[in-house]
Amino acid sequence: MRRISTGSPFETALGYSRAVVKGPWCFVSGTTGYDYTTMSMPESAAEQARNCFTTIFATLAEAGFAPADIVRVQYTITDPALVDEIAPVLGDAMKDALPAATMVVAGLIRPEMKVEIEVTALKE
Repeated sequence: MRRISTGSPFETALGYSRAVVKGPWCFVSGTTGYDYTTMSMPESAAEQARNCFTTIFATLAEAGFAPADIVRVQYTITDPALVDEIAPVLGDAMKDALPAATMVVAGLIRPEMKVEIEVTALKE
């Protein structure tokens, strides 16, 4: 088993890995829209979703996986009204994978967070 970290302060503070690789599986933790190089959060939900996928795809690459290997995705959004804004970003990011998907409306741990995305990838 291999654990991957992005160096996010949340990983250390909350005691988790960005991803865990076990055999042909890669489990990527829920990822919010922070730009981890600047620790800034864009206002736009669409930009937050783009940042989520930037972090997720970099993590998958480090683990030896590609975006097309994603078999499951869970989206958590804070308001159903955000769907129209983020749908083009989600559709573009997942166009090669077409994974099983769930979208949940719920609160996130910081008020600036509008989107959190979690994926599972399988390398066949």
